[in-house]
Amino acid sequence: MPHADLKYSSDLQFDAEAVLAAVERTILRNDAGSGECKGRAYPAHIFHHSHCILNVSMLSKPYRDSAFTKALLRDLETELGRHLLKRCFLSLGIQYSDDNYTTTEHIPSA
Repeated sequence: MPHADLKYSSDLQFDAEAVLAAVERTILRNDAGSGECKGRAYPAHIFHHSHCILNVSMLSKPYRDSAFTKALLRDLETELGRHLLKRCFLSLGIQYSDDNYTTTEHIPSA
């Protein structure tokens, strides 16, 4: 159950919902069992230089090694490039949660 935080300068014109959906598809192409990716977008109206940063958080798994991480970063960069039509600084990061992190679904009782 990955999470994606997309932060960007508001001068970049793109469909943030489409980018987050594309991030989810990219993660699933690399790891079909990863599940839905909860995404959030934060345009910055006050900024210095055009920029975009994508941080993805995932649970640690034995197969999510250095090679997996590098391949996913490369694919995410390619996907973001399809949406970013203006020159900007681009940063990408994948963080892996340790054993002290849990994720679940809250379903309120009636």
